[in-house]
This record gives sequence, structure tokens and C-alpha cells, in this order.
Amino acid sequence: MIEDNELTRLVIGAAIQVHREMGPGLLESIYQACLEIELRNAGIDFVSQYRLPLVYKGQELKDNLVLDIYIPGRLIVELKAVEHVLPVHEAQLLTYLKLSHTHIGLLINFNVPVLKDGLKRIIL
Repeated sequence: MIEDNELTRLVIGAAIQVHREMGPGLLESIYQACLEIELRNAGIDFVSQYRLPLVYKGQELKDNLVLDIYIPGRLIVELKAVEHVLPVHEAQLLTYLKLSHTHIGLLINFNVPVLKDGLKRIIL
């Protein structure tokens, strides 16, 4: 099994490859499709658009959270294609981590000239 630091390094490397190839300015869904190809090519098992059931006070809600890319129990990758990452985006990922009992998250904004400026690793 790949250790967590190596896993995040591989996912970041895949995202950098997508950004180099496609550049900024596209829809989030396009970056997600490209990143999924890179992750499959790297042999990383993941679930795309994972629907996380929500329970409030013992009752399951009709709405689910949708995680862009989920490596169950290990890593959540939240993708953005926005002008600026806002504090609410980081809060969103933190909440996803808490509710899914996952400890590491990557917030990746592809709408930047250099992808390293659009990367944020969050550890719960």
C-alpha cells in the first residue's frame, strides 16, 4: 500500500500533468475527466463523484455530499476552476474530511497560471 505522503505526491503530480497539458481557463468537469485519466494511468484506485450519505441526529438526509475524487478513507480531492480560492472552499473540504472520517484533503484550483499556486493540502 502506498503511504499517504506518496499518495498525495502522486495525485499532485497527476494534477500538474493535467495543468501543463490543458492550461487554465476550462471547466472543472474537464479537469476532473483529465485527472481521472492520469490517476488511472498511475494505478491509483479512486471513486469519482462519490456520494457520501449524510446523517443528522440518527436520520439519513435525502441529500448527499458529492466528493469530486475520493480514495476511500485516505484522501479527498476537491477540484476548483475559480478565479480565487475562498476560505469557504477550504471550510468545505474540512467539513468533507470530518464527515467522511478522512484525514487528508487536497484542494486543487486549476484556474491559475502555475498549478503550485492553486494547491492546498489540508490535514485533519
